[in-house]
Amino acid sequence: MLASKSPPLTPWLPLAVIGASLGYAVTVLTRLPWWTLFITATVWMLIGLKLRWGAPLNARYRPVWPWSLLPLSLFGIYVYLVDSFGSVDLGAVFFHLQAGMADHGGGGKMVMAVVYTLVVLAMLISVLYIARHDQRWRLTERFFAIALLAGNPLLYGLGQRSAAIVTDDGAWLDRRYVQPPLEDQPGAPNLLLLYLESIERTYRHDIFGNAYDDLDALGARGVVFEGVQQMDNTGWTMAGMIASQCGVPLMPAGLLHDSQFEPLSQVVPGVDCLGDILAGQGYRLSYLGGASTQFAGKGLFYRGHQFDTVKGKEDFITDMDDPEYLNSWGLYDDTLYDFTVDEIRRLNREDDGPWAVVNLSIAGHAPNGFPAQRCRDRQGAFDGQDILYSVECSAWLARDLIERLEAENLLENTLVVVLSDHLTMRVSVWDQLTALDRDNTFIMLGDRVVPQRIRREATMLDVFPTILDAMGLPLHEGRAGLGTSLLGRRATLAETHGLSTLNARLREETALQHRLWEGLAPQRRETEESSSAQVMETPADQAEEVEILH
Repeated sequence: MLASKSPPLTPWLPLAVIGASLGYAVTVLTRLPWWTLFITATVWMLIGLKLRWGAPLNARYRPVWPWSLLPLSLFGIYVYLVDSFGSVDLGAVFFHLQAGMADHGGGGKMVMAVVYTLVVLAMLISVLYIARHDQRWRLTERFFAIALLAGNPLLYGLGQRSAAIVTDDGAWLDRRYVQPPLEDQPGAPNLLLLYLESIERTYRHDIFGNAYDDLDALGARGVVFEGVQQMDNTGWTMAGMIASQCGVPLMPAGLLHDSQFEPLSQVVPGVDCLGDILAGQGYRLSYLGGASTQFAGKGLFYRGHQFDTVKGKEDFITDMDDPEYLNSWGLYDDTLYDFTVDEIRRLNREDDGPWAVVNLSIAGHAPNGFPAQRCRDRQGAFDGQDILYSVECSAWLARDLIERLEAENLLENTLVVVLSDHLTMRVSVWDQLTALDRDNTFIMLGDRVVPQRIRREATMLDVFPTILDAMGLPLHEGRAGLGTSLLGRRATLAETHGLSTLNARLREETALQHRLWEGLAPQRRETEESSSAQVMETPADQAEEVEILH
């Protein structure tokens, strides 16, 4: 039957909704400025009106359900993830689903997710309307649906992980894993490991002004490592901490978890990490973080790897002078650092063997950061958007903490490590950051540290053996886990094979995933081949990790 007369707002309103959605997606997925979405939407509207989309002369209505509705929904999820985080890391998505997201501080992102959902629903209704009123769309949208499915990076990533199950060689990384040292080392120093949330070394660039100056001042007194890049599966907080404390990328348990719809009970139980090694040396171990230890398995990881004290927001609130002085994640850094000073005073006062304290800040958290009141008093008003304000705050508070501890002689015979947990996600200076060669912050201070700058092609995996080496713990050929000490001359995996090769191999890896989750996973089937019957590698893969000169 002939279509009835359209209401006054159709088809212009559906075309406008689709055009605006398309324009916004283009600005998110490219570096085009935000105002170009209006140009894209206008061009779309003009083309649609010219071709009479949704109101052709020979319009025939059919109550069809377009094929493209599901692909469009999936693409909307992808755009949301890119808009929120700057990139899409499926490993992070899977890990957080299994490790738990209780007591997270992403309230703003929840609001954003609701808005996205409403916009995507409006777009789907618009597509449904035009497809039902325009036979030309009914004929072509199925091809558009196939193109959307084929081009969606979310589905591409899932396909790569699925392909790993049947890959010819799923043990390339696992064969390069080196067991960390377990020998005693008398006289090893204390350790203070400060993770500065998202404070990458890239902020040192001149275009960001003085935001990084306080960390530069610390670096002038110690060793600054340059070129520590971000390998896949090390790009969120838990992944960055595990990479730098265990020497492995965080491959989620996935289908290896026996109870896939229940939270994890352990985090990477199959490998020895920094806590395990130091506990074996008689260290007293403490983890202090401003956010909840229940989020993303932090408490499970540290308790499972032999930390004696594990404290987060829920543990500190009762001891705070002002329990209302909190951000959406938990404690501000000035409060957290006061508790950190108290903890180190306690450990020194008890004088019951060496200690190690791991601390995780929050000030630099994307998208805008959470600057503490002490920073606001020092830096002036915060506009709620400028991440460089928060970076400066994080750097200054870290320097101030170290100087406070030094003034009380609490860092004698102590190795201090200042480290970003990962590169930042989408922030107000995202376009400037992504136009540069980015690397993580990695600084060492201490009585035994000779000030210098070391530039290496490295990843967060190499932080683990470098810390052990700096503490005087013996390493096998300078290696532990998949990392190589940056204080030595042996080449890192990134220097030997390149970051792109490591990432490609990671996508095919299954054996290392089994190693990480041994105990949660079903036992691996024994192969009939002997260990000497290794999979043949290309000459590039067989390249030895050679010694290099700084």
